Amino acid sequence: MKSAMNHSCLLCILVLLPALCHCQDLFTPSRATYYGSPYCYGTPTGACGYGEYGRTIDGYVTGVSRLYRNGSGCGACYQVRCTEPQCTGEGAYVMVTDYGEGDRTDFILSTRSYAKMAKPDDYQTKQLFAYGVVEVEFRRVPCRYPGQNLLVSVNEHSRNPSYLAIILLYVAGTNDVTAAEYWQDDYQGWKRMRRVYGAMFDTQTPPRGELYLRFQVGGSWVYPKRAFPADWKAGAVYDSQVQLN
Repeated sequence: MKSAMNHSCLLCILVLLPALCHCQDLFTPSRATYYGSPYCYGTPTGACGYGEYGRTIDGYVTGVSRLYRNGSGCGACYQVRCTEPQCTGEGAYVMVTDYGEGDRTDFILSTRSYAKMAKPDDYQTKQLFAYGVVEVEFRRVPCRYPGQNLLVSVNEHSRNPSYLAIILLYVAGTNDVTAAEYWQDDYQGWKRMRRVYGAMFDTQTPPRGELYLRFQVGGSWVYPKRAFPADWKAGAVYDSQVQLN
């Protein structure tokens, strides 16, 4: 009897497992449009606070509405493909760098991203742009930055030692950055930084001396392999010496 029950449970697992794996690959139907910008790279004043970061990923960026999630959705990567006859089956792979609302759209793509969804033919591309808004389907995919470490960019408005604002760059994988903290010696503990907007975290009481940071990515804490210098500077970018998967 026990053997039959075990066999039955195993059969259920074997049946359900492919279905669960398949669900992770499913696309969600939605709509997308595009916005113009110089050189088609997206806007440097985007709501995530990345500035010109879109240029480093060839301008394949997007603004989102409900996927923005109060800024925690910044940096997420998606595969977006349209369903018109002019579209490819692959679509575009884009990273969230901005917030934007359209006509029942989830994505407001850079023009480079929008054009990437079309078949490689000028006529097909022009037709796709003529629609203005298109039906799409999307799914979240891992962000991939081969050989690139997680970087900590100090915002230009930071002032050592009275104000520190940072943004993380090259956050690989499919996990959101949900928190940032710094070590406070006199407190003997970690202190939470405030999410200002988008992907930016700040504190008006940065510690003096070397700067030890940690970041919550998904359900785990990520620790840079060394402290950042006590004389950290606004506009500087520091290497965490950590690569995310």
